[in-house]
Amino acid sequence: MADKKLSVTGTGDSLFLAKFPAEYERSIGSVADFIKACDVRLTNLETNLSDFEFPGNAYSGGTWLNTRRDYITELFRYGFNFFGNANNHAMDYGHAGMLSTVDTLDQHHAAHAGTGRSLEEAAAPAILEAKGMKIAVFAVDASCNDTSRAGRATKNLIARPGVNYLRHNTAYKVSPEELEQLRKIAEHTRINFTRNKSIATGFLPEDKPGTFHFGGDNFTTDANAPETTCNAKDKQRITDAIREAKKNCDYVFLLIHCHNTDNVREENAPEYLKEFSRACIDAGVSAVFGGGCHRLRGIEIYNNCPIFYSLGDFIYQGLKVEFLPADFMEKYNADIYMTAEQALLVRSRGNKVGLHCNKLNYQTVLPRLEFENGKMTSFSLLPVHLNFERKDDMNGLPVAAEGAEAEAILDILNDLSAEYGLKLKLENGLLVR
Repeated sequence: MADKKLSVTGTGDSLFLAKFPAEYERSIGSVADFIKACDVRLTNLETNLSDFEFPGNAYSGGTWLNTRRDYITELFRYGFNFFGNANNHAMDYGHAGMLSTVDTLDQHHAAHAGTGRSLEEAAAPAILEAKGMKIAVFAVDASCNDTSRAGRATKNLIARPGVNYLRHNTAYKVSPEELEQLRKIAEHTRINFTRNKSIATGFLPEDKPGTFHFGGDNFTTDANAPETTCNAKDKQRITDAIREAKKNCDYVFLLIHCHNTDNVREENAPEYLKEFSRACIDAGVSAVFGGGCHRLRGIEIYNNCPIFYSLGDFIYQGLKVEFLPADFMEKYNADIYMTAEQALLVRSRGNKVGLHCNKLNYQTVLPRLEFENGKMTSFSLLPVHLNFERKDDMNGLPVAAEGAEAEAILDILNDLSAEYGLKLKLENGLLVR
């Protein structure tokens, strides 16, 4: 281990779709300077990079996201030296769009991880160098469509391009009486007919004792069982890769993209995300940077390593989508020849609902973590807001938060982090322990 200090920052989702307005030139420095002052500078690239020459996939991460290739230089202005590609939008434009993103970043010599032409490539970390040290950075998604998963080659078939994916299992807890009611409803509605046939013919395993599969969901009578757990094979695969990277690198960091919740409130991390994040730290990760749910979640300091269960959005330009496929319009019963702006207005019911209607999706923090000899020695956060009140081209772009904006972010994080025993305070414009 090199006896040198290392400073690290990471953001939530850069949902970046359009060039920045000239006015932003006066504000970008409030966050760009903070990021550039760190040695390791990470973000999640929540879009594809192409010039719309590829068809939209039959499914998307919610909205089909794509950014023109030459716009990426705008994002470079923040000074990022790593881009995570593993998220639920990575395959919005199919394999071609995903590989265009990879190729575009490669052409700019920008380090990235999380997608690739095979599972091995998608799962491999990017290797950065700073102050004579080697740093490995992994990117993992836990919320994409299952068909987005990257796959391995066999002796006879080529590998499948895709995302480095962490699957998980869910079993809702019910009483024995409720389980019996589900069995009766299933028998009456015949909802499990196809599944039962698959079990009888050997295509699916039988349900475990005390569990029942109803439609697309599993239920259990075990009151002590966690509701969600990591897929054991994916968890083992990823933590093994972390251990291997740790052998050759001074530090390992991880970006995890997760939309799932505990089904109580959006800000609560699911049990499997906690399980996975802690397992990654046990394997050698020094910090976990989460995103996906578009808003802040709590922060846990686990074995002196921070877990940011979600840093929310760093950039949110969700209303700047340039084009949308017919699938989007058809989903919302709109004319397929509408502009993207018109179609988004239909979905938002005239700007009454949507991510852009909630200020919580426009508040985040930028961590500054300092390490020495493998240990975290300093922890601080810059409160940031994304110009929620602005309804022009500045909307969704990050600037440092001050005054009441900073206090509001402090209150949010203290509420969300209380279950982990973390209490923050505001000092000299930063949130500290």
